[in-house]
Amino acid sequence: MEVIHKIGRRKTAVARVYVSEGKGNITVNKKDMATYFPTATLQYKVNQPLVMTENDGNFDIKVNVYGGGITGQAEAIRLALSRAMCELDAENRSILKPEGLLTRDPRMVERKKFGQKKARKKFQFSKR
Repeated sequence: MEVIHKIGRRKTAVARVYVSEGKGNITVNKKDMATYFPTATLQYKVNQPLVMTENDGNFDIKVNVYGGGITGQAEAIRLALSRAMCELDAENRSILKPEGLLTRDPRMVERKKFGQKKARKKFQFSKR
């Protein structure tokens, strides 16, 4: 099996995932996944496509991720891994699609408007 390369995005985070045969090591930006994502919730998000397709110990995964925050990065990795699992075996698509793991979340931060405090919040009006 050659290396499978897939890209996942979420908000402003971009994750490049390289999947190859191995023992189940996940490396994120040259660090172990447990040190890069300290909370169990983020680790669960990254592992979700592997666990659902029962591939959680079969592949070594190298990830390059940049931009966004830690949650957006974890969800970008999840999308890229889901796409890689579909390329590996077409039957995995029927497992991942109902859970929404193959859908790119389109929500982005709304831009700040001039004359306002934030995107929607206005400056307080005082009649003095």
